Amino acid sequence: MVILAIDYGDSRTGLAVCQRSEAIASPLGTVFEKSPEKLFSKLLEAIKSSGAELVVVGHPVNMDGSRGGRAKLCEELAARLERESGVKTVLWDERVTTVQAIGILNETNVRGKKRKQVVDTVAATLILENYLDYRRKKRET
Repeated sequence: MVILAIDYGDSRTGLAVCQRSEAIASPLGTVFEKSPEKLFSKLLEAIKSSGAELVVVGHPVNMDGSRGGRAKLCEELAARLERESGVKTVLWDERVTTVQAIGILNETNVRGKKRKQVVDTVAATLILENYLDYRRKKRET
């Protein structure tokens, strides 16, 4: 199944995709857009152009499991994407993905402006990798 992952941000939104084999999550890029409506249009286009059959939206719940304002925005985005694209959309816990992404970028010595350009894409890729691991484990049981 082709799956598109979204790490939704105020000005930068990371995208990652996997192909039908679900073998590997690949970075798709970062959408730089502050306008919620323009971003939404770009996300709909990404769903269409990637051939996504499922969309995974990172769900930034708090460490204690509660939902803050950002989590609610992601819930609204996921519901609207599903409604308007017709593609099933799920929320996926992304509590530590940005921290992991920064760690990966530190290890590869990506700093400054370059880091800002890719951190959200790396986070989206980690979200998708975690979701794919979940799907594999679910099949095994």
